[in-house]
Amino acid sequence: MSTPQFLDQPVVWRPNGTYVKNSRLKRFMDRYDIATFDELMQRSTSDISWFWEAVFADLDLEFYEPYTEVVDLSRGIQWPEWCVGAKLNSIHNCLDRWIGTPTEHKIALKWEGEDGPTRSLTYGELFRAVNQVAAALHAQGLGKGDAIGLYMPMIPEIVIAFLAIAKIGGIILPLFSGFGANAITSRLTDANAKALFVADGQFRRGQTVPMKAIADEALSDVESVQTVIVVPRTGLDAISLTPGRDLWWDDFIAGQPFDTPTERTAAEDPIMIIYTSGTTGQPKGAVHTHCGFPIKAAQDIAHGFDLQPSDTMYWMSDMGWMMGPWMIFGTLIIGASMMLYDGAPDYPDVDRIWALVERHQVTCLGVAPTFIRAMMVHGDDPVKRHDLSSLRILGSSGEAWNPAPWRWFFEVVGRSEVPIINYSGGTETSGGIVSGNVLLPLKPCAFSGPVPGMAADVVDEDGQPVRGAVGELIIRQPWIGMTRGFWQDPERYLDTYWRRWPDVWVHGDFAAIDDDGLYYILGRSDDTIKVAGKRVGPAEVESILVNHDAVTEAAAIGVPDPLKGQIIVTFVVLSDSLTPDAALQHDLVAWVAQALGKALAPKTVHFVADLPKTRNAKVMRRVIRAAYLGEPLGNLTALVNPEAVAAIQHLHEQAAAYPD
Repeated sequence: MSTPQFLDQPVVWRPNGTYVKNSRLKRFMDRYDIATFDELMQRSTSDISWFWEAVFADLDLEFYEPYTEVVDLSRGIQWPEWCVGAKLNSIHNCLDRWIGTPTEHKIALKWEGEDGPTRSLTYGELFRAVNQVAAALHAQGLGKGDAIGLYMPMIPEIVIAFLAIAKIGGIILPLFSGFGANAITSRLTDANAKALFVADGQFRRGQTVPMKAIADEALSDVESVQTVIVVPRTGLDAISLTPGRDLWWDDFIAGQPFDTPTERTAAEDPIMIIYTSGTTGQPKGAVHTHCGFPIKAAQDIAHGFDLQPSDTMYWMSDMGWMMGPWMIFGTLIIGASMMLYDGAPDYPDVDRIWALVERHQVTCLGVAPTFIRAMMVHGDDPVKRHDLSSLRILGSSGEAWNPAPWRWFFEVVGRSEVPIINYSGGTETSGGIVSGNVLLPLKPCAFSGPVPGMAADVVDEDGQPVRGAVGELIIRQPWIGMTRGFWQDPERYLDTYWRRWPDVWVHGDFAAIDDDGLYYILGRSDDTIKVAGKRVGPAEVESILVNHDAVTEAAAIGVPDPLKGQIIVTFVVLSDSLTPDAALQHDLVAWVAQALGKALAPKTVHFVADLPKTRNAKVMRRVIRAAYLGEPLGNLTALVNPEAVAAIQHLHEQAAAYPD
């Protein structure tokens, strides 16, 4: 990958007195007599026990039983044990500890639906609703260690259920609300889920989209799920309830108490499994614990996004992607407010999000660059119709920026005054590796540097630090939010992150550091595909295609797209008796859409006679992508069928652009 020209962009925002004076990060540094951010980074990554204990104090975390050691590395850097010996349930720090304080009466959650309704819950109301659902889960025989799925749109009930699962010591299993049946089946089965929360449907652009029917299809192949709780979001007619398994939400909670005790879990007990896509095999279940993801999320939101208890954060995310759980844990531990919106961001008009910000006085707005690319084509007027003066922090995550949309977001939405806290990490890291903050200058598309506590660097192919050029993003020290491995697959976890260089986490992102020390994330260095910030592994797409009777082999790649960042393009080899045509092409796209959801359907399917392979029959996706995009092919010494590459190059020459 060539070095991008925008590494030499000028500084466009510098912290002013108000941001610095009120900064949570500055207060943290002052508390420990740390004069500069560089000094903080050095201390936070060289003495990790000191740093994370300081974070506990900064967040005022409460433990049922204290830890004897912040971190135990006796099993190696890959398998740290945090908060050794402690008893901690994160729901205590999210809700329980606020009861009887002024925070009990503050708004914890604001919600707006596409169809117009709004709701809000105070900390006290949310606490009681969570207790009631927790009691109802107990009544169904569910408890500590049970995995429970969430397949709902962004409605208040998803937050209530999310917190209730953790309260009983269960394992939260968030699922993307746009998933198809196959994607749901694979995740519920892998986690051995015992129950599922599902909505009857959701609204998108004024249309009702069914969810319960998709869940039923998925559950036909999941023996472990014995309880399904159905939330009536849309009022869809003819919802089918399976006797003995399915319950309406109101019937489920009827008569349950509001004072359910919180399970006193061990600090390292699992709290959540979030599935993330890799380049091979099925999705990976990243395991997170009570003394992990919630603390890292709150620390990043406090130190990176400077969220104060008086703030309202709205991050445009689904609960199936890590930014949804991240916002819940982070805002509640800090004692701030979260905002949820359930619907299309440009319906009934393209100014819907800006209207929402004004109506609910959002102070921290987080988006993906894809959304800004889609909005800027409508010009400045939809933004300027609304008073966005409540905004004091803009956030972005999910994919790499390019300069023009970044500048539009900064200049039009942020009035060239509000900083964009660019943020990048992942599901496996519980949040950010690199980020902006309100103490350091900002350049377009850049990150101010690593998040405190993250010993990040950019290295060349030999593992040596590199500046001003593209390399691999790596981490040299453990941190509290790192996944505790992949669910029931420790070797895959080690293979994915730890076995390229000794004791070094290789994240799978191309990155660069400029002469001023600012970081840039430039896309995936592995084969993982990101469509509008949503990660999908090529193997998951390919396995669905080869399950079609017409297909014998398949390969999926991500190619650049000006709106979504990447789109999925697939290449299939058909059974000998079949002739490719447009109808079959359309059928295969629909086949993937049904299994994974429309958001992850391929843009197109190309029919080929063969796929480029190595001597051991491994499909060379890197070569397919380069040939299709007309880029240099690189080292082909392992290739056994060069004619397959030539055929894909011919597709590039024919198209001269990506096919519609």
